[in-house]
Amino acid sequence: MARSIVNRVANSPLVTIDLEDYYNDIPRVQIDMAEWLEEGLILREQSFREALKQKDWSVFQNSYVAIFCSSEAIVPAWASMLVASYLAPFVLKMSFGSIATLDTAIFQDIVQSIDYSVYRDKPIIIKGCSNKPIPQTAFVHLIANLKPVAKSVMYGEACSSVPLFKKKK
Repeated sequence: MARSIVNRVANSPLVTIDLEDYYNDIPRVQIDMAEWLEEGLILREQSFREALKQKDWSVFQNSYVAIFCSSEAIVPAWASMLVASYLAPFVLKMSFGSIATLDTAIFQDIVQSIDYSVYRDKPIIIKGCSNKPIPQTAFVHLIANLKPVAKSVMYGEACSSVPLFKKKK
């Protein structure tokens, strides 16, 4: 008599959270402050302000922007703030630094917006592998938000997970 194969994972109460599901393909672009430096070293306020006024900021409409400076010049803090003031009406989010820094800021918002009440008293597995760049910080914030509500939290895949937390009975 043949025994049927039963998918125990599919029949379990285990809930999988895949942060890749929250990743969106909204363009992530960088603005290099070095483009406004004279000889790559000097920021002249008057010409800088004029260049910012002339720039078409609408090209950044509905995008995420990372402001950075590829030059080793010392650029005053107000300069990136001025760039941000021009960007603000057009972008969804901006940060100072790399695209990775920008993704961290984006995912911080995403993880904070999740309704964690749906995970109350449930065993959770946080999917580990991803084809999208999910910042490590997103996982750190996710476990911090899950711990007060979840029955247990694991990381990885159902067939090979690492236990992270189990609520005491």
